[in-house]
Amino acid sequence: MGEYSYTDGELRVNLQMKEDFNDNGYILVRGVLTPEELKVVRTSIEHPDGVTKYAVEFSDGDGKFSKMSLWNHPGNDVTGVVGKCQKVAGVMAELLGGEVYHYHTKLMMKEPHTGGKWNWHQDYGYWYQNGCLFPDMATVFIAIDPSTKSNGCLNVIKGSHKCGRVEHKKVAGQTGADVERVNQIMKFPGMELTEVEMQPGDALYFHSNLLHTSSQNLSPNRRWAFLCAYNRRSNDPVIVHHHPQYTPLEIVDNSAILSCTNNVDMEGKDFYPPEKGIRWQVLEKQNEIKDAQ
Repeated sequence: MGEYSYTDGELRVNLQMKEDFNDNGYILVRGVLTPEELKVVRTSIEHPDGVTKYAVEFSDGDGKFSKMSLWNHPGNDVTGVVGKCQKVAGVMAELLGGEVYHYHTKLMMKEPHTGGKWNWHQDYGYWYQNGCLFPDMATVFIAIDPSTKSNGCLNVIKGSHKCGRVEHKKVAGQTGADVERVNQIMKFPGMELTEVEMQPGDALYFHSNLLHTSSQNLSPNRRWAFLCAYNRRSNDPVIVHHHPQYTPLEIVDNSAILSCTNNVDMEGKDFYPPEKGIRWQVLEKQNEIKDAQ
């Protein structure tokens, strides 16, 4: 249960998919991006003047590093079209039960032999701090490369979103979920550890309170993944922070991915530093004021 396929150019959300998402905290859909679409997406993300230009490194506290490019608004390039298309954003709106907006997109890059691990965490463990009062948020994790046990695939705890928000604290240089609580959750019947192996184009739609982690990439193969995060309109954050308040999202037809020829237009995407957009400037100013008080 919980595994589906994108077939005949359609992904229709049915009652079973909603039940699986609500019960397990995720659904896995095979082949959301077709081979032709993957080629277009790879051309865009691998372009030297594309999103990887804004990548930053994160240490895993154990000698390895992962790279990430993050942007707050979809923009009009191929990566933006993916984040706006029906089979990604539209499906997420149906799973969350209401209008959604683009919270941010990340390109996560674990390079061969050096890619760092990510400790157990919930996305809402971070987003709660941003003034999002409800966990009406979720992410679509799309595999760009094969994501396997050997190169650090995603591991999740099935049904763990039902536990609510777990306290997060500093763990080995990262902010992660309370390890003791995570271990207790995994002992609970039905909340087993699941290793989510994926082929390029597969997508995992998962709830913001789902506990997940990934190990280091010690293999000779890279592991890149494209993650689109969404928030419900009704959950508009109550404080200004480094991700957007409610911003209307125009959901486009899936055909827009192949028809888009815009690979390197980064205007309006508002990247995580080093290129600092207006929201980062606002946040920094707020922090300066707090430090001065």
